[in-house]
Order: sequence, then C-alpha cells, then structure tokens
Amino acid sequence: QEKASRLSAALFGEDCEISHDQVYELLKYAALGKCHDATQPSWCRIYHQSHLAGVVVIVLHEMSQLHFYKFYLQFKYLRKVFRHRFTLPPSSANFVASLFGEPQNTAQGLTSTSTECIPKSSGLQCDPIIQKYGEEKRGLTSYTLTLEELKKNDYPMKGSPGCKGYMYTECDHQRTDTSPLFGLDCEMCLTARGNEVTRVSLVDAQGQCLLNELVKPESTIVNYRTRYSGVTRKMLLPVKTRLPDIQTRLKKILPHDAVLVGHSLNADLQALQMIHPSVIDTSLLFARNEGRRFKLKFLAKAVLGKEIQCEQRLGHDPAEDARAALELAQFFIEQGPAKVAELNLEMLLAAERLTEVSQDRSVIQPQECKVQKQLGDPPHVSKPCFLDCLQVMGQKPLLLGRQEPDSSGLCQGNMSTSNKQILQRALEDVPLSTFSIVQFSLDSEYIASHLLAGFCEKVSNKLTDMLTIYAGPFEESFCLKSVKKEFGRCGPIRSLTVVTETYQPYVCIQYEVLEAAQLAVESLNGAEVAGSCIKVQRPVTAATLDCDILIKELELDIENEGVIYVAGLKKSLTETDLHEEFGQLKDLETLFLPKDLQSGKHRNCCFLKFQKSQSAVDALEVINGWAMKGRKLRSRNALASGHLWRWIWQMNHGSGKQGGNSLTEKMAPLSDSEQDLRKKVKKLDKHIKKLYRSLQNNTLCVVLFPGMSSVHGSQSGLGLMGIKDGGVNSAC
Repeated sequence: QEKASRLSAALFGEDCEISHDQVYELLKYAALGKCHDATQPSWCRIYHQSHLAGVVVIVLHEMSQLHFYKFYLQFKYLRKVFRHRFTLPPSSANFVASLFGEPQNTAQGLTSTSTECIPKSSGLQCDPIIQKYGEEKRGLTSYTLTLEELKKNDYPMKGSPGCKGYMYTECDHQRTDTSPLFGLDCEMCLTARGNEVTRVSLVDAQGQCLLNELVKPESTIVNYRTRYSGVTRKMLLPVKTRLPDIQTRLKKILPHDAVLVGHSLNADLQALQMIHPSVIDTSLLFARNEGRRFKLKFLAKAVLGKEIQCEQRLGHDPAEDARAALELAQFFIEQGPAKVAELNLEMLLAAERLTEVSQDRSVIQPQECKVQKQLGDPPHVSKPCFLDCLQVMGQKPLLLGRQEPDSSGLCQGNMSTSNKQILQRALEDVPLSTFSIVQFSLDSEYIASHLLAGFCEKVSNKLTDMLTIYAGPFEESFCLKSVKKEFGRCGPIRSLTVVTETYQPYVCIQYEVLEAAQLAVESLNGAEVAGSCIKVQRPVTAATLDCDILIKELELDIENEGVIYVAGLKKSLTETDLHEEFGQLKDLETLFLPKDLQSGKHRNCCFLKFQKSQSAVDALEVINGWAMKGRKLRSRNALASGHLWRWIWQMNHGSGKQGGNSLTEKMAPLSDSEQDLRKKVKKLDKHIKKLYRSLQNNTLCVVLFPGMSSVHGSQSGLGLMGIKDGGVNSAC
C-alpha cells in the first residue's frame, strides 16, 4: 500500500505567526519535493512528500482573520477540518505572486529563471534509461515489471489489501520474448465511491481494436470529466454494459501468455478491478530521474511523431491512447535503450515547456503585476517562481478566479465570474491538476466600508463580553482579596472591579482567556465565596445570547482536539517544572505555558496537548482527582489553545473596554448588507466543503485569508492547512 503523506507543525500557543516567505517555502517543497533546490519548510514538516497527490491553495480575497472569528459559526466546515492555523501579515499588493514567487516580466528574465529547471545533458552513461536497462537491446520480458515494481507502483496483486473481489485474468503461463502484446486504456469518471470506468479499449500488436466499449458505473456519477474522458451523460444513458461484463470479455480475449501495455496502467487495472501478472508500463519504461514521468502525449509526439489527445477534440480517445502506448513499447524493444536515450527526451521536453511558458504567462501572472508595470515601480529582488519548474516538468499549474488573460498576456479582473462558476470549474479541473490556486471573492466594497465602520469593534466587544463575568451578591463588608484569590484559581485576571450601583455589591471580573471565564461560570456559580452564596454569570448583551452555542462549537473545533486547559498553577513554575509535574500523564505531546506578550511574565495556567483525544479525557479525570485531594487546580477542555489564544490576547489588549454593554445598547438589528454577508460566508464555506471533498486523498490543502491593508488600517491574515486522507482530516 502506498504511504500516506503527513503534515506536522508546531503552531501551538504563541508560535503561530508565519510570513509570506514561509508559506512560499511550504508550497515550493510540497510541489517540487527535493527537486530544484526545494527543501523542507523551516516551520513545519511534510512526511512522504513524494506521495502527495497534489497541492491546492484556496485564497479568500478581501478577508482576514477578523472575518474568520466574526463569522466563526458560519465557517462550520473550515473549523472542523483544518487543525493547523497560523497568522499572516496583512496582504501585500501582490499577495498571489508571493505564494509561488514572482515570474520575470521580460523574455530574457523568463529564460534565466526557467533554464535552471532544464536538466543538463551529461552523456548516455548518466541517462536514467541506460542506468536502468544498460545499452544493449533486450527482449520484451526484460521490460515487464517485477513483483517489487508492481507492488511499489500500486498495481493490484493477489493477496494485496484492497484487492478482495478483483478478477484474475489467469494469464499465468511463462512469458517469452515472443509473447503477444496488447495495449489497454480506460477513461474514468468520478463517482460517489471514487474513480470508475466509463470506457475501455484494447488493441492487439498490429494496432487493431479488439474492444472499445462504454461502461455504466454502479455508483452515482459525481463528475463525468467529459473534458478529459469524452464521455457525456447522454452517451451513457442507453448503455447496459457493466464492469463484470467487461471483466469477462477481457479475460476471454487475452491469451494465457499475454503482456498488457499501458501508460500508468496501474490506474486502469485498479478501475477495472482486475489482476494481471505481466505488464509493461510506458510511464516507467521511459525512465526519468527522481520518480518523475513523461506524459503519454509528449512521448507520442517526441518518439513516434504522432499528435494525440488534441485539444480541438472533446476528451481523450482510449483506443488512440492504447495504440500509442503499445507502439512506444514496440519502439523501445526494437530500437533498444541506447537509441531511446539518444533522443534526449529531457531536453526536448524542457524546450517544449519553455515555449509553452513564454506563450502562456497569463496562467501564472497575477493581476497585480500589471499594476506594478503601469506605475513604473522600481524592480525588486523576488523569489524565483517555482511554477516555471512545474511546467517544465510537465505539470501545468492551474489558476482559477476572477482573472482572465488579456491580449498582453497579463491578468485583469473579470468580475462577471461568480464564486459558483469558479467552484464548478474547480470541481472539474482541480482533482486532475498537481498544483492549483483557487480564488474566491466577496463584495469588496461592502468589506471595505463596513469593516472600517465598526466591524472590528463589534468583534472586540463580543470577545470582551465572553471574557467577562459578574459574581455576587456579597455582604457589604466582604473581603475583596479572597474573592480575587478564588476567582484567580480559574485563570489570569485582567481586571477586577466592584459594582456599587446594585443593592448589594457585585464584582465584575474580566479574564485574559476564555477557559478561565467559562471555568468560573461552571465551577463557582452557586458556590460559597467570601461568606456569601453567589451567582456567577456573563453580562447579558446581544453579543452573548449565543455564547453557549459558541462555547460548544469551540470545544468541538479540531484545533482544540486532544487539548486541555489547567489553571491554579504557581506563577513561579517553569515549563521544565510543569513537564515534570504532568509528565506522568499518558500520551502528553507538548505543553504551552502562556505569558504576557508585553512583559514576558508567565500566567497561572497552561495548555496540555495529547496525542489522542481519549488521553486528554483521562488526563482531565486525573487532574480533577488531584483537586479533590487538596491541590488547587482546575481544568476543562480547551476553547482557545492555539491560534485563537494569541488572537484573543491581541484583540483584548487592543481594546480599552472594561465589562459588557447593556442589552439595549447593542440590540440594534443587523443591517441588510451584514445579513447578506453572513449568507455569503455560509455559502463560501459550503463551496470549500464541496471542493475539499472532491480532492484526491493525500492532497495538501491550504486555505488563506490574505488580510487587509489600507490607509484606514490593516487586519492580519489567517492560514489553515491539512492533508486530506480517507477520514475527515489528516493533519497531525
């Protein structure tokens, strides 16, 4: 079984501010691996990068981290899927370009950038084909895949996990150099269960078509992929042929010593759910360095001089592709490795890709480059654009959004393109691309005017209200010091004031962390404090009416999975002391001891992150058991352990507000435009959900809120990331 890629990042507590250069660093390594001087990012780590199915970057223009937390409940899918979050500096004018590096504007610049990706010819001895097969001609049996190669390249094999129920062709006679060759190719659609066959073609050694059938999948079709498969809904409507029918026909046609030939034939056999022991895979036969593969279209043109998969025709012709793969294998066997190596395919491909890059700069040229050119800004040192290398490697990147190329090759805004239209294009094209940038947008005019007209203040007020509790009533002569001590055991207090407007005195306490305020409500409401049985509650404001719902959703946030909050610590304790104290807890992964970001002093609370959710539950029981034995600790599930913790601190200390507003002061109804924005955000969340679900497993997905920067002020951006697996999320 193919290894799953995995992502790890130390984005816990304070370590969550990432620069645009660091995002570039991540995307470059994810896209290129160890090729072209790409290295592991300094701030996170991708395990098994070579097994990544692709990289998808979703950019939410005109949005910042403020929008994510303002519309936290509306971003229902985002917060339940992406564990890793980080702060970005406010968006620059060329934000999209900063993600992959800025291409040069001149032809000379293009050549100097891209030629770094062209492999240098070092003679036949260094050619990967010669290194693999030698220079002498061999018979076809020398080019069939070994058992180890079949296993490594995910071919269906007898006894392999996931191949239960697959049909065996029973072509198990001894192969010889005169065994018959058959070209095979399938076209697939996307169904509820994954890739399923919609068309199958088989050709013999003379190129005669023996089978060319449409197949109706068993599962519901999600995407016909007509642009590539050529198959439409109308074509499949009258079809009665099912997969078992095709399996039976193939088994009947193939002689017992048949050798199947195809390009990345493992995908075809997996879709056919068939096991065949002897194959020649032309994507591996024409060997390349670093695990890369030539595309069939390129090989057909470079080796056979044939044009296949023409863009003027709707979809691929599987019979044509099967015939091309067969002829490529025959050419290799007849001419021998030395003749094939002399073609210098790497140089031919590099030259072809450079031509494509120069003709198609619009694919990777952001709109902002046009503005810079018009304004005549002085040139600056830019990061090399790694998308050039992708194109040279035959992996054309995809850019979708409200930008279309103009006659000059630069990009301009196309505001008639809706998010829905962008989504439809993305659902069709992104799963088939190795690197994609998908851009969604909201109404920028609304965002600019309303954000600056109090949007930030509303969020700040709501946070302050959630961090504030009122406790009382107390006796007239109550001891304020003992009240502060008792409530301080729940977490760090920012301010404490006595409310004297009431018949009996109350205390207003504003905490620095959400968990502390929630602990106070949960553990001290109805308790006896300073000689009085008191009530503990949050201020009643319009902003806190949905507080219980918000607290529940925060507990379910994947960022807080396996994390607990512990308060009542001695401020003199260091992280080393705490590791010793809590080290006995099972599966403890890391510990975060918050501190004042201005003074650097530690707080009397900490967050503990566990490798497993159940271990966190068990740890809560243990710590609460310690409290029963006299240790003055309080604990609960975390609400804001990672990125949100720092953001709350910044919002809290940027506001001078103390305590909550009255209900009447804040009950002004939402404006029509703000209600409309909530609906747009909710719909945007659903778009991302649909797109994420359409991605192949092992795809790295990064969602970016660029942030905002203007003469009126700025808001930092936000990034979320994870690698999709068969479950909900694979970020570790």
